[in-house]
Amino acid sequence: MTRQTITTKGGNAVEVRGLVKHFGEVKAVDGVDLDVREGTVLGVLGPNGAGKTTLVRCLSTLLVPDAGRAVVAGFDVVRQPRALRRTIGLTGQYASVDEKLSGWENLYMIGRLLDLSRKDARKRADEMLERFSLTEAAKRPAAKYSGGMRRRLDLAASMIGRPAVLYLDEPTTGLDPRTRNEVWEEVQRMVREGATVLLTTQYMEEAEQLADELTVIDRGRVIAEGRVDELKAKVGGRTLQIRPTDPGELDRMTGVIAEAGLDGIAGATADHDGGVVNVPIISDEQLTAVVAVLGRQGFALAGISTHLPSLDEVFLAITGQKSSEADGPESESDEQYAEVSA
Repeated sequence: MTRQTITTKGGNAVEVRGLVKHFGEVKAVDGVDLDVREGTVLGVLGPNGAGKTTLVRCLSTLLVPDAGRAVVAGFDVVRQPRALRRTIGLTGQYASVDEKLSGWENLYMIGRLLDLSRKDARKRADEMLERFSLTEAAKRPAAKYSGGMRRRLDLAASMIGRPAVLYLDEPTTGLDPRTRNEVWEEVQRMVREGATVLLTTQYMEEAEQLADELTVIDRGRVIAEGRVDELKAKVGGRTLQIRPTDPGELDRMTGVIAEAGLDGIAGATADHDGGVVNVPIISDEQLTAVVAVLGRQGFALAGISTHLPSLDEVFLAITGQKSSEADGPESESDEQYAEVSA
């Protein structure tokens, strides 16, 4: 089975406009708009209960939205759900493999459900077991797998049919660093081969590693979007870090910058432990002006660098909530995932 390349207009594999989903009086998704360009990874971030999982459920046909429209891989998620399911993959927050079957049997079965030939389904099952380090446990019932092994098997199952669009809802929660890296490598491999990925995650490192663009959701609404560096620049600008050749010059250097009265620069601080002077800046012109002032005063500089805020700091600034507070499954509804297949 080859990956389908049907896309929406303008090169977007996913287009969402005004999507709404209620649970009683709670608006879990409240007018969400987003685009995911073909062959890229969109990272969706937000506090626990922000609406991320409900959004994924709507886009994967597990929930019917109450309003709005979504088109994925050229298919309307409400009007063409059966056709859509054949071109998407999904890994949710809970493993959904059949515990009575072996790991290999789970993957082979899903391959056959996705219309792979017997030969191709066997080959693909073997390939995915090897990629996720499950070959030795291939014949063991999934019920006897550890939690991490079930997670890896679930991820392999979502990728078995080489989906055009892959939804990964917090895919590496609970995995050890080595297995997490294996998942990242496989996601990057699929994107190189043309797949499109919508990723929700609670790990800022994961978002920076995989996502081409980010969308931040809070209380069911999109509150920020853009590339990682764009979001960092929006919330905190940059910090110019200047390392003098003589660490004893830190305080004098700080005083010179403060006295210079440079436009838009409030001041500088000396980091004696790090041996640098930190200067908040928002433009390249300010960087040039600071360096010029120090040069005129005869300071010898050992190094100059700029620092953007971390993605954790961005998350806190945008949502007012630390990323660690978003840990755990969302509590938008009691429904759980089932593997999306034909």
